[in-house]
Amino acid sequence: MVGKAQVLYRGAQHECLAFNDLVEGEGVQSNQFLIRNGTHSMLLDPGGDLTYIPLTIALSRHIRLRDLDYIFASHQDPDIIAAIDRWIVNTGCRVLVSKLWSRFLPHLVAANVDKQMGSFVNFINPIPDQGKRIQLGDAELIILPAHFLHSVGNFQIFDVTSGILFSGDMGASMDEVTDNPFVDDFENHIPKMAGFHERYMCSNKVTNLWARMVRELDIKMIVPQHGRAFKDEQVGQFLDWVSDLECGIDLMGRGHFTVPD
Repeated sequence: MVGKAQVLYRGAQHECLAFNDLVEGEGVQSNQFLIRNGTHSMLLDPGGDLTYIPLTIALSRHIRLRDLDYIFASHQDPDIIAAIDRWIVNTGCRVLVSKLWSRFLPHLVAANVDKQMGSFVNFINPIPDQGKRIQLGDAELIILPAHFLHSVGNFQIFDVTSGILFSGDMGASMDEVTDNPFVDDFENHIPKMAGFHERYMCSNKVTNLWARMVRELDIKMIVPQHGRAFKDEQVGQFLDWVSDLECGIDLMGRGHFTVPD
C-alpha cells in the first residue's frame, strides 16, 4: 500500500513514522517523517506538490491534519518545503525554518494565501543559527545546527525520546527504500552515498565538526531524508566515514573554474 508508514519508534505516547514511497515519476526519492507525542505532532520536510496529496492521505491515518503543531524545514530546497502554502492553509501550523530562509519562503506562497490567512511570516518560527530545544507535548526535541551540510542555513532534529537523529541530507543515498528502511551492509552502501556527499557537502572541516557534535548525543538511529537509515553499529561507522571524507571545496581546483570553449 502506497503511503504505508514505516514505524521507526513506538512507545505508549510517542512514535516516529517514516513515509518513503510517496514520490512517483522523475522526482528524486525522499522520505517524510512524523513525530507524534500524545495529541501533538511535527511533520519533517514534507516536500512539494509531488508529495502533498499522497502525504496528506497517509498522515490522516495517524493524526487529524488540523492538529499538526509544526512543520520542520531542514532547509529551503523544493523537495523540503515547496508546498508550504498548501500546508499553512489546510493546517494552520507553525513552520520551523532557519532565520536565513524565513524571508525567502514567502516567494513560495501565492498572494491569495496571504489574503486568506493573514501574513505568511506570522506562521514562521525562525530558528537561530545555534539551534534550540523545543517541547512537543511531553517530548524534548533538539534542533541541531548543520550549516553547509549542504545548505547555508541547515538544521536537523534529534528526538531525545527515541534517540533518532533526523539528519536531512547528511547520510543521504541514491537508493530505493522498500520494506526494509535500514542499511544492510555499510561497506556496500558507501558507493550509493559517496558521490552525493562529495558534491553536496561543503568540506571535511564541516563534516568533522558536525560528527564531533552529534557524538555527544545518545543516538540510536541516523535517518536521512533520502535513502536508507543507519542504526546500531552503523551509526558509528557512518560518523567515522563522514569525519574522514574529503568533499565540496576540498575537491575543487582551477580546472573546475574555467571559461567554457
